[in-house]
This record gives sequence, C-alpha cells and structure tokens, in this order.
Amino acid sequence: MKLAILSRNGSLYSTRRLVEAARTRGHTVRVLDPLRCYMRIAPGGFAMRYKGRPVSGYDAVIPRIGTSVTRYATAVLRQFELMGSWTPNPSDAILRSRDKLRAHQLLAAQGIDLPTTVFGDSPDDTDDLLSLLGPPPHVVKLNEGTQGAGVVLTEKASASRATVEALRGLYANFLVQEFVAEALGADLRCFVVGDRVVAAMRRQAAEGEFRSNLHRGGQASPAEASAREQEVAVRSAQALGLEVAGVDLIASGRGPLVLEVNSTPGLEGIESASGVDVAGAIIEHMATRVRSRNQ
Repeated sequence: MKLAILSRNGSLYSTRRLVEAARTRGHTVRVLDPLRCYMRIAPGGFAMRYKGRPVSGYDAVIPRIGTSVTRYATAVLRQFELMGSWTPNPSDAILRSRDKLRAHQLLAAQGIDLPTTVFGDSPDDTDDLLSLLGPPPHVVKLNEGTQGAGVVLTEKASASRATVEALRGLYANFLVQEFVAEALGADLRCFVVGDRVVAAMRRQAAEGEFRSNLHRGGQASPAEASAREQEVAVRSAQALGLEVAGVDLIASGRGPLVLEVNSTPGLEGIESASGVDVAGAIIEHMATRVRSRNQ
C-alpha cells in the first residue's frame, strides 16, 4: 500500500507512530504538509503538486488535520479523494465532526444520547435560550474549540447570561449544554477503528477542574469499555462517517452520553494508558479496506 499522511509536523508522536506502523508492515509511506500541496482543478482532470513535484498514485491517505488548517487541509484531502485515493475519514466527515452544533444534530437524529444542548443566534433571546436548558450549572462551549479550550462552566444563571452575551458580542459561535454532575469530572475515551473499539482510557479531571482533557491536566488510566459504551462509540463514529475516531463518553443516570467525536484523535495518551498498538490497528484496517477496494 502506498500511503500518504497529511500532517503539518512529521515529528509529532501520532504521525511518527503511524509512519513506523506502516513501514513495519511493509507499506510505503510519506508525510505531506497539506499547506505545501497545490491543486489543479478542472473538469475530468484533478492534479496536485507538492514542493514542485507531482503527487499521484497514493492508495490511501491518513488525515492528521489540526483545527487551524481545517478549511484548506480538507480541500487537499478532497482532492486526493477525487484523484482516487481512499481515506478512513473523508473530508466531509471531518467537517461534520469539527462543527459541534452540526455533529450534535446528526448524533441526536440517530437516537444517540448526549447532554441536552441549546443554541441560538439572537442577542435578545438569552433568557429564553437558557430556559430551554433548565437551571444551572451550564457548560458553554465554543463551536470549534478543541482540547478543552473555549469551554466554560457557569454555576449561576447570571453567569450563564453574562457569558452568553459576551460571546455574542464577539460574534463567536457557541452552544450551551447541561452539566452532568454524576460524571464526577471523568470521561471515557473510546478509540474506534472501523466497526470496533480497539482501546479505551478513562480521563479524570485535575482537582478543581471539570474538564478531563489531558491538555488541561487530566490524568489517564486504562479502562475497559462496556458493551453498551462500545456500541455507542461505534454508532457515533459511523453517524458522522468516520472510520477512525476518538469518541468521548461520560456516565449519567440515563446511560453513556457522547461529549465529542474527534476525527483526529491523538495516539500518545491512548497508547500509553492502554498499552495497545493503536497505530498498528489503524494501518491494518486501512490495508484491509484498500485490498477489498482493489479486488
């Protein structure tokens, strides 16, 4: 299999592990910075160049696309798709997952449970918006935030109102969710590859913090996802069209709730906590899919 990895930095842990896993299994792999790719678009003739040389003949592409370059990098990935390359996470699926509001709508439409979420645009309707959610605490999230950034817990109605009005004044896109106290600051990251969860880890928020993200000081430990949690994680990834995803769940009185579906999940935390060769699982899944595609 001739494989391309779209990544801005080839020295990042996740990118290095994927390169290592691919080469160990006998595949040809190259890391391409998507911002250095240039596209030619014409009816019946899609082409691409990288650092002045033609790019062609790749069987598959792994997108490792950061949020800051989503728009251009997904266009590059789409160009690969139009040129015949296969990817486990298509460009449109990545765009669906990056838009929290859209992702929540799609998940809820599939009957997948998540924290109750409200969204509105008019600055005159703040009280009415919050009344749809119920009493605080509330969690206010920027629509395209990552790694716990742009997430605020408001414990009083006045704080929720002030936060919403401040974000509207900045023309920010955001949503407001119920705070699930029984989660106790912990979540479960399920790493989905294809139609199964290949690894899981529990993340516990640091003392005085409600966000369990490792980038926010959260601590990871190995975990075994229940059959129900695995089912919810796989259904969530499939609802957005992703074959490789990190699905974050929290426990609640009504069962596991989906917090987020990450289309570019990091490998370092999950591999360290679980001891599972997640990079190898991704490469093996891709090789199987490419072989069946070419038969």
